[in-house]
Amino acid sequence: MEPMPVFQLLRPTCVADAVAARARAKSARFLAGGTDLLANMRHGLVSTDTLIDLTAIAELRDIHADGSGLRIGAGVTLAALAAHPAVQADYAALAQAALSIAGPTHRASGTVGGNLCLDTRCRYYNQSESWRSANDYCKKNSADTCRVAPKADRCYAAYSGDLAPALMVLGATAHIAGPARAREVPLAQVFVDDGMAHLLLAPDELLVAVHVPLQAGLRSGYDKLRIRGSIDFALAGVAVALRTDGEQITDLRIATTGTDSRPLMVTGLEGAWRTSGEDEARISKLLRQQIGPMETTLTAAAYRRRVVPVLARRLMQRLVGASARPQD
Repeated sequence: MEPMPVFQLLRPTCVADAVAARARAKSARFLAGGTDLLANMRHGLVSTDTLIDLTAIAELRDIHADGSGLRIGAGVTLAALAAHPAVQADYAALAQAALSIAGPTHRASGTVGGNLCLDTRCRYYNQSESWRSANDYCKKNSADTCRVAPKADRCYAAYSGDLAPALMVLGATAHIAGPARAREVPLAQVFVDDGMAHLLLAPDELLVAVHVPLQAGLRSGYDKLRIRGSIDFALAGVAVALRTDGEQITDLRIATTGTDSRPLMVTGLEGAWRTSGEDEARISKLLRQQIGPMETTLTAAAYRRRVVPVLARRLMQRLVGASARPQD
């Protein structure tokens, strides 16, 4: 592992000052929990001479619930998110996704914004400098060729953040601050399918918060595949949200992570569905058609492609079963 490079640390106390500091220092990086960024700096994957520490900005650490839903600051820790009563009560997929991330000490430091803006990963990229140089690097790091897809014109490193698919099926909106203006966009529009540039944020823009609307009757859940039962990044993750009318699903939403260079909201799920037979087969086909796992991990892409429909089916069955049980 490489030694930690020397850097200047700035600690603004408001969003406006943080954005202004980023605009002045073009190579600066925002620092939240640091669980991913600092490790990547030590491995020589990120080069910067200035870090802008966001932990002193109170606005970013707030979770506010009202009649319209939940506003979650980007600086809220994963542990605080998972433990929040409103999240546990009304946004189960979000609580489950937060609890699935890394280990308890990581969740005590890691943040909502950090997980949403997590860098893409690949077995050719997330290695030591000596390993990368011995393999003549890759497109995401100094070379012209993607080692996963040598004839491709882009990088296929995979996005593996857990919160994004859960928030997407819950209809979340991203609140973004910049030097010129603030803007709000559906969370799915923050991401693009390119392993080298997967975030549609300008260099001097900051993700401030996400808003999750309160939606009556919507049940949700999240599950993922990983090598170990904790610590590891998602090799494939699935979030499902649905409404039911009896045994029929009247509103179905599925999003994935770990399979593509962005979290993917599955399309073509309009209409009514049942968790059996032909409908399950049609949903599985839609998932296999839309996800695009590549050999970015130590687990075969074909296996991850098969796992995603299984995770989705199990979540759907669990949520439909829960909706059929009498409420206390």
